[in-house]
Amino acid sequence: MAVPILQQIRVGSYILKQKLKGNKRYPLVLMLEPLFRCNLACAGCGKIDYPDPILNKRLSVQDCLDAADECGAPIVAIPGGEPLIHKEIGEVVAGLVKRKKFVSLCTNALLLEKKLHLFKPSPYLFFSVHLDGLQEEHDKSVCQEGVFEKAIKGIKAAQDKGFQVNVNATIFDGAKPERVAAFLDYAKEIGVGVTISPGYAYERAPDQEHFLNRKKTKELFRDILALGKGRKWTLNHSSLYLDFLAGNESYHCTPWGMPTRNIFGWQKPCYLLGEGFVSSYKELMETTDWDTYGTGNYEKCANCMAHCGYEPTAASDALAHPLKALMSALRGPRTTGPMAKEINMDNQRPAKYIFDNQVQDFMSDVHEDKAKASAAKAKSGKDALAKTA
Repeated sequence: MAVPILQQIRVGSYILKQKLKGNKRYPLVLMLEPLFRCNLACAGCGKIDYPDPILNKRLSVQDCLDAADECGAPIVAIPGGEPLIHKEIGEVVAGLVKRKKFVSLCTNALLLEKKLHLFKPSPYLFFSVHLDGLQEEHDKSVCQEGVFEKAIKGIKAAQDKGFQVNVNATIFDGAKPERVAAFLDYAKEIGVGVTISPGYAYERAPDQEHFLNRKKTKELFRDILALGKGRKWTLNHSSLYLDFLAGNESYHCTPWGMPTRNIFGWQKPCYLLGEGFVSSYKELMETTDWDTYGTGNYEKCANCMAHCGYEPTAASDALAHPLKALMSALRGPRTTGPMAKEINMDNQRPAKYIFDNQVQDFMSDVHEDKAKASAAKAKSGKDALAKTA
């Protein structure tokens, strides 16, 4: 399944309107994380390393809908954690679909078959199932055997009910091009499109040894895409983003293209990198020093080539240079010849590590709220005794 024509038209029209208004920074996809809790503990994940009071926190349905209204992006991706754990996820999705947002519900599919009754098939909804390869690679990635089989079962159950289904794959160092190609062949066979991206090196991920640097990413994707010639894989990316992965474009990321709203607030500066939180989308856009982030500007961004940062860049480039985008789509990504000039890293600022302080501040608020609640309960009890005395 390719990106639906309706979505292409709506998103293209939205980008054109932003350009005509003279807006240089605008959202394309809202990354909406209603919770961090997950039923897996993947080695490459940096989203679940929190104390239980944080993992137990949820955005309300109204929080989610307000974020979509406030942001205005035409697409809403719902990652996590595992969104299907959220008890009101059906209401969240229904509210977004009612607003005619294109909703990508990201899931590991362990609960998908059980939860399908919460949703209705719609041209505005598709499930994006996490699969990092065929059975051997995926089960190793999620650190649990049998997950691949359950995910495939969930995919087929959703398809049988009339839902649109894609898969999203994260590629790590050590991936074999032939195995990735076999996975993409399998995805085509079962009728799902694929979003594929190199893994981002989350600072809290348990496994820090298997993230790709930029050179390895480009070489690996050239090898993968070269194997795809004539195989008609359905890759749910713009042709220019695939060209970027193959080392043919020197793009800078567009971190504001996919802003993130989660249980802490609006995350600075992007989905992958948590450098503080603010209370509103307006504040996020106006107070984030965007020029200090991105490859060449910040050490944490040095090796990032993930789609959430660069797909909006590619989309903007396609609108500015439609002939270039058309030629790229017709010929496919170039997999031989010289690569585009790499971004200079000499002047990037050193990384700052603020995760522990953020967690400490949040937990301090939790303890303060508990203390206030206990005090209020004790006072209520004393007042009740005084009335009966």
